[in-house]
Amino acid sequence: MTSTPANPDFKHEAEDKTSPSISNASLPVDQKSTTPSSPIPPSSTVLTRFFALYSRLTYTPPHIRWDPSSPPKFSIWLNVLFGFAGAFTVANLYYNHPILNILARDFGVTYEDVSIIPTLAQAGLSVFSGPTFIVGFMTVTPQLMLPLVGDLAPPHRRAAALSIVVSGLMLGILIARLLSGIMTQYTTWRAVYWLSVALQYSIWFLLYLFMPDYPSTNPGGLNYLKMLWSILVMLTKHPVLVQACAISFFTSLTFTNFWTVLTFLLSGEPYNYTPVVIGLFALIGILSMLVAPFYARYVIDRFVPLFSVILGMVWCGIGIALGTYTGTFTVAGPVIQAFMGDFGLQTAQIANRSAIYAVEPKGRNRVNTAFMLAVFCGQLTGTSVGSHLYARGGWIASGSFSMGSIGVALLLCLARGPWEDGWFGWSGGWSVLKKDRRSGDGKAMVEERNPLRRLDTNERAAAAKEAAGDVEKGRVVEAKDDQAAVNAEPVEAGLELRAAEDTTAEVTGEDEKIGSREVKGATQR
Repeated sequence: MTSTPANPDFKHEAEDKTSPSISNASLPVDQKSTTPSSPIPPSSTVLTRFFALYSRLTYTPPHIRWDPSSPPKFSIWLNVLFGFAGAFTVANLYYNHPILNILARDFGVTYEDVSIIPTLAQAGLSVFSGPTFIVGFMTVTPQLMLPLVGDLAPPHRRAAALSIVVSGLMLGILIARLLSGIMTQYTTWRAVYWLSVALQYSIWFLLYLFMPDYPSTNPGGLNYLKMLWSILVMLTKHPVLVQACAISFFTSLTFTNFWTVLTFLLSGEPYNYTPVVIGLFALIGILSMLVAPFYARYVIDRFVPLFSVILGMVWCGIGIALGTYTGTFTVAGPVIQAFMGDFGLQTAQIANRSAIYAVEPKGRNRVNTAFMLAVFCGQLTGTSVGSHLYARGGWIASGSFSMGSIGVALLLCLARGPWEDGWFGWSGGWSVLKKDRRSGDGKAMVEERNPLRRLDTNERAAAAKEAAGDVEKGRVVEAKDDQAAVNAEPVEAGLELRAAEDTTAEVTGEDEKIGSREVKGATQR
């Protein structure tokens, strides 16, 4: 007996009426085709069970199945779900930040070693760092959510929609510190990771129930090597992408540098704070996360992205300066740096994403890959260099490194203006207002609508108005053609009459000439 496997690209097509969770495509062929005397091969039975199990696992609930004639609405609740999923996925990478001193004590290593969790430090630590590497390698959900939101959100609302997901990512980083500090104080640091397991299953369940079954935007697709090569080619074509990547490298560096060495500062002299108090510092950053979506709606959506990036760098610079040079004798310095640094970094990243997602509408995943590669390289550099500087020069040394990084980021912002098409310069003017708010980067160009996205109210009204205008224009042209035809009738009649008169005159002239010649001949005779 043979079996017909389910096609994974069309997993939600016709279902078996008798079973709500198994599609018809996954059932074996009619059992009547097999005679009773024919034994069933064991391998065929295994395949049948495998494909039946596969169909159950890939079953798509009817209410989220893709319908190209009516794409699902990108609602605020779906936006929040993406932010929630990103928050508690990225949190897996940051549970260890407020308890680095506890981990250093339990594993018997220095602060410098535990801040980078080397794989070959010693046996116990390498066992811990191995799963940490796997978690980091598999934490890709947030990087899939961001370009998807870029596809689904209308261009004039893209910054606000992205800010919710980016706020979720930043919120996840901060909540991870808060939960980790509290749980480690009253239980053990291992309980933090058991909580993480429960949260990951919750995210899977919510996405399974409520995330629409979006198809691929590039069904033909590229193979993996060609995709990697296309990212390199993309970096040679789009100066705004390279500028955004370079800026994000240096700003991300300051973020991880601060939050890594902050634990060492607060757990030592003169503060000697417990993990709970260190974790509570996350609440300061949460305030900036709550403000960011409103800032994106009323500032980033109205002004060119570069203007918002420069403002973000200014906030970061002020916060880092105050935190670095006052943090050794007053806790107010790190508090101000936590708020202003996180707020500036987040607004800069939202603005940069709003700009770069407009350069390749059909390749936003590759654009996001290039951007996040720069971000993660910056975070890695900040953690490594910051911990080394703290071990050798203390809090002021690591903070001064962040100040220099923000200075470089500001220079990169000023190297290329918002309307410049080349790699350097400020051609096109200094205006910071968007020429067209319907586009993500503010330029007077409307992006092609993504087929995954449903038109919003304003776009439907504009499309209806445009269609009505086309109809009215057609009517006007048709009326003008009719009027021109009516006006042409007497003109044509006049031309025909004149032609007849000319013909008559020519005939009369010829007759007169003939008569004149005859009279002249008779006279001569």
